[in-house]
Amino acid sequence: MRAIQITSLDGPEAVELVDIETPDATGRVLIDVKAAGVAFPELLQTRGRYQLKPPLPFVPGAEVAGVVVSAPEGSGFAAGDRVAALPLLGGFAEQVVADPTLTFPLPGDVSFEVGASYIFNYGTAYFALVERGGLAPGESVLVHGAAGGIGTASIQVAKAFGAGRVVAVVSSPDKGELAVAAGADAWVPSDDFKAAVMDDPELDGIDIVVDPVGNPPGSQPGKDRFTDSLRCLADDGRLLVIGFAAGEIPTVQANRLLLNNVSVVGVGWGAYCLKRPGSIGAQWQAMAPHLASGVIAPVVGPTFPLESAAQALLELESRRATGKVVLTLP
Repeated sequence: MRAIQITSLDGPEAVELVDIETPDATGRVLIDVKAAGVAFPELLQTRGRYQLKPPLPFVPGAEVAGVVVSAPEGSGFAAGDRVAALPLLGGFAEQVVADPTLTFPLPGDVSFEVGASYIFNYGTAYFALVERGGLAPGESVLVHGAAGGIGTASIQVAKAFGAGRVVAVVSSPDKGELAVAAGADAWVPSDDFKAAVMDDPELDGIDIVVDPVGNPPGSQPGKDRFTDSLRCLADDGRLLVIGFAAGEIPTVQANRLLLNNVSVVGVGWGAYCLKRPGSIGAQWQAMAPHLASGVIAPVVGPTFPLESAAQALLELESRRATGKVVLTLP
């Protein structure tokens, strides 16, 4: 079968399209991949910067949607079923295997592209906002990187689970329009978001900030996006740290937490949930009614054929992409 391999740690341009053996499906669900989600972990893996470091060469790809080829007896799946799954590795290929507990039925009216855009981003957003952030009905939410995959997922999960005003932080008006179309109540520019939030007559501080971005390179402590996010928080506010897409890991002056009674909360979805069997399935069940109703509607961004995986990863790295970047297969 055809697959994309990371054969060296020289970045996205170095990934290779190869022919490899079909994976061993013993005890697992074998899936014909129709779409594979592309996310920052895969980008980081091309340079050896992600915490999961398989020996070279390996096939990346944590999230797929497709059709079941075979499944273990008692798994609840059968050949021909449409599914979304988290194989964790191996998804950038024509076939992949996944644990039955990380495989989920995909409704017939949900496309494979949407299915491959769902579990990773929306599971992260649910874990961040509901489980780690303790989102309460009516609370306000500020979302950085709001036009990206995690950003649009966070907007929709916040709305689905009772948030009040949701404000999107974006770098351009077209991204702002996309974030509003995804469900945000308003958008503000990333270069002056604090002033815009503080001047919003419908807000008295922000209850939860979702931050998958971090600081742009060269930011000075105390004069950076992360610090401005803390300054936006209301009493008892929470800043959810999901990732560092901008490239620089922020630091925090702890006195800001003490004086304003706010919290910085780490959100490591995969590392946490994979140690707790059944937790991702519970998240799927909690969100499934909202997916069926259309309140949760993943925003699919640029799509590329499998052989253009390098281009897909570069699109993500450039931060040009809006929505979820997806590889598609016939």
